[in-house]
Amino acid sequence: MADPSPALLETFENPYPNRSYTIDTVCPEFTSMCPKTGQPDFGTLTISYIPNQKCFELKSLKLYLQQYRNYGAFYERVTNQILDDLVSVTEPKWMKLEAAFTPRGGIRTTVIVEHPETHS
Repeated sequence: MADPSPALLETFENPYPNRSYTIDTVCPEFTSMCPKTGQPDFGTLTISYIPNQKCFELKSLKLYLQQYRNYGAFYERVTNQILDDLVSVTEPKWMKLEAAFTPRGGIRTTVIVEHPETHS
């Protein structure tokens, strides 16, 4: 299957561009696919950001994330790709994506990425 496309992501003008405030969006039903087993991976995505001029629209985010249901990629790739796509369309002052995947084989994985990077 083709890579998920950020073209589905829509934005709207930030109603308060002169104020720094944080938007938290939680997506508790995220699904992607393990590239080794073909089995579904389930997780909760928490997107936190300080908008600049644009905010992402929620319905378009839902449609964008649904592309991952049949997309085979490891947690690390999926998380970084989603952050890169969201940053490219919104150009935020700051954004953090936490992807907390449900346990598989007794192991739980959470991947956390930020823009701009705060760790070296």
